[in-house]
Amino acid sequence: MSDLTEILDKIAELKDVLKIEELKEKMTQLGEEMNRADFWSDQSRATAVTKDYEDIKKEILKIEGLEKRAKDVLVLKKSADDQLTQEIDEETKKIEEELSEYEFLLLLNGPYDKNNATIAIHAGSGGTEAQDWAEMLFRMLSRFAEKMNWQVKVLSESRGAEAGYKSILFSVTGRYAYGYLKSEHGVHRLVRISPFDAEKMRHTSFALVEVLPEIDDTIEVKLDPKDLRIDTFQSSGAGGQSVNTTYSAVRVVHEPTGISVSCQNERSQAQNKETALKVLRAKLHQLAEQEKKEEQQELRGEYKSAEWGNQIRSYVLHPYHMVKDHRTDYESKEPEKVLEGELKDLTESYLKWIKNPL
Repeated sequence: MSDLTEILDKIAELKDVLKIEELKEKMTQLGEEMNRADFWSDQSRATAVTKDYEDIKKEILKIEGLEKRAKDVLVLKKSADDQLTQEIDEETKKIEEELSEYEFLLLLNGPYDKNNATIAIHAGSGGTEAQDWAEMLFRMLSRFAEKMNWQVKVLSESRGAEAGYKSILFSVTGRYAYGYLKSEHGVHRLVRISPFDAEKMRHTSFALVEVLPEIDDTIEVKLDPKDLRIDTFQSSGAGGQSVNTTYSAVRVVHEPTGISVSCQNERSQAQNKETALKVLRAKLHQLAEQEKKEEQQELRGEYKSAEWGNQIRSYVLHPYHMVKDHRTDYESKEPEKVLEGELKDLTESYLKWIKNPL
């Protein structure tokens, strides 16, 4: 069991990493915005601000509550008699256990780890089998988001003829969404007996998962209107009758890089365009960051990108049951649980690995 002074030192370190004072300032600003008379005139913005306020408040209360309990127990310990010693030890153990869970956030100290995330899933070659695998991955990530009390919103989708998705783009809104989900960026490989094969043959399928952080306007991304081609088309996604009968869907193509982003599930063309441009900015920012990383990797050794043949993780459902992350060597013999959204162990092993890669 750790000494209470050590526990308080860890809490102080955690408060520093979480930038508690900055969070308090932000909470004050959000509170002032929430008190404006016209706050609910933009319901989408108001809902996001309210959730952000409550998430920050919860985070501050939790860490400061833990600190207060530790200080109270330390004061009590200095003047306690033998009868209280056992109770003090039990409370110290509880504080230590809660702190160990919270210390996981120390791994989430990247520049964008606290941000929301935008995720795209693309089925690999293989038709229906691969498209079904893309839908299974969407379900897995959605289930994980539900467990974390995050919000998932589909932005665009292209469904397969028989099942699954050719591609799907969705946002995940919640504190640390990107920090947790960045472990999923890359090619995912599935081995199973295909439910679409009458002969019950074993199939291998691939899908690419792209995970982008939501970036705000303070991050400069050069976006010249001359470089953009903007197309509109009739939406085929969910969103009500008006969405499906008007040319509200938008595709933005950044011609110098060939990067294309489509959004169709908002109700208006303007909203879809705004969302598509937001995702495009994130993709261009990630591309610039990736180029810097590749330059650094040239000095350190081999670099592997998220392309076919470089799968980050394999899910085997036949002839045995196993999930293996090829970066961290983490293995689980319960792929069904992972596919139902039990991703925390995989995420934690990844975050520890990127701090100290082999």
